[in-house]
Amino acid sequence: MNDEIRAAVNARLKEKGMSRADLARAVGKHPNHITRALNGLPDGGKVPPLWAAILEALDLRLTVAPGAAKESGEEEGAG
Repeated sequence: MNDEIRAAVNARLKEKGMSRADLARAVGKHPNHITRALNGLPDGGKVPPLWAAILEALDLRLTVAPGAAKESGEEEGAG
C-alpha cells in the first residue's frame, strides 16, 4: 500500500476512535501485523505483485473511501 492509503486508514481509525489494537482484534490479526502494515514495513500487507503490475500497466491507483454506513452505525447489508 502507499502512503496515501496508510494515511487514510490512520485517519479513519482516529475518526472512529479506534486504536491499532482495536483494528487488530476486528480483523483477527496480531497487533504487530497492523503496525507493520500501517508503518509501511516489510511484510506489512503489500499488494500482490501481479496486481501491482496490472495497476501500474493501466495507470490505475488504489484509493480508500468511507463506506456507506447506516445512521445506527451498522454496515450496509449487516444484520
